[in-house]
Amino acid sequence: MHILLVADGRSAITAGWLRMLSRLECRVSLVSTFPCDPPEFAELAAVLPVGFSSLAGGQVRLSGTRTEKGQAGTGIKRRVIGAFRPALLSARAWLTPLTLGNYQKRVIQIVKDLQPDIVHALRIPFEGMLAAATPTDIPFIVSIWGNDLTLHARTSPFMTSRTKQTLKHANGLLADANRDVRLAKDWGLKAGTPSLVVPGNGGLDLERIQEVIKKKNSLRHSERSEESRLDLPSDRPLVINPRGFRPGSVHQDTFFKSIPQVLEKIPDAFFICTAMQGQPEAEKWVKKLAIKDHVLLLPYLPQEHLWQLYARAKVYVSLSSHDGTPNTFLEALACGCFPVVGDIESLQEWLTDGVNGFLVDPKDHSQAAVSIIRALSDETMHLSATKKNKKMIRQRAEVNSISRQVESFLSRFQ
Repeated sequence: MHILLVADGRSAITAGWLRMLSRLECRVSLVSTFPCDPPEFAELAAVLPVGFSSLAGGQVRLSGTRTEKGQAGTGIKRRVIGAFRPALLSARAWLTPLTLGNYQKRVIQIVKDLQPDIVHALRIPFEGMLAAATPTDIPFIVSIWGNDLTLHARTSPFMTSRTKQTLKHANGLLADANRDVRLAKDWGLKAGTPSLVVPGNGGLDLERIQEVIKKKNSLRHSERSEESRLDLPSDRPLVINPRGFRPGSVHQDTFFKSIPQVLEKIPDAFFICTAMQGQPEAEKWVKKLAIKDHVLLLPYLPQEHLWQLYARAKVYVSLSSHDGTPNTFLEALACGCFPVVGDIESLQEWLTDGVNGFLVDPKDHSQAAVSIIRALSDETMHLSATKKNKKMIRQRAEVNSISRQVESFLSRFQ
């Protein structure tokens, strides 16, 4: 089977899908909406930078090394984007749907040249909107990300219209929450359209995760160069927030405001914040709340480093009001973190509040703080939750099981 994947080629989610599809011995061509390195397990068919992608402030970055000058330039660019991110994202929501026409012509030509069996877009804005130009004689499948319908679809009349067009054209739907399958029907998905609920990254390779963690734990302390370079304390309870800044979706202001209250009860607590290094918003909160000695702002990290951090941390925090099932959430649970997350329908599908995680008002910093404190201090609850969550992840998110479900789903379009 030949699949044309339309996705952000830099994304760990895309990489996960490519690995999973390779297990199914699919041939995959990739149309990336961001400049990216040549992908593993796929051929790069084209780069179509829709949505002013260089200004998007995405949650991933290009791999590879940079010169000192390049790093400095990137830091300045990140600060500028951070300072104007809400305005830039608003402009993107209004302008991008109007600029898709020429890119869609390219997609049509690529499809004609490659003649794939299936075209699969990994989210609605803007990959799904782009791939909705797929000729009707070729099956078009779209994946929904957690805030595609609850947030992005409402950011402008043009986004609303394009979202409805995308779902109306779709021959199949993949989502990481049952909620989104239900919502998609209200947004134009035709009755009877096949759907499947699976993790957004195509499933977790639990054996690989454990190998990375065990390899890390087997090193002598003097050899843990990465850990030393990150200046992680070895004797303090760790809380990790890997969500970066997602305006209107993840409430990082709530997270930072919860930290002083946590420190009142657990003075040695230490907070790791990935994808926040050099971000003006994060630096502002650290300075304003005088919590510099308790917070480490880190850059974007490779997945392997995140798994190692999850294995060391006790608590995972993601205070979102618009989300599906974040892949960081699934990975953190697989590594033994106790989750403190926004009380939203998609995560209610995974957690029972107070049993295997805490579901909190994502805009209430006091409630978040109380939950983090209990998660750090109640060892019995933590051990019980870890056992339940690891079993649940193996049953519902393990890549071999997910790949079989995806294979069965894709076979419906042959």
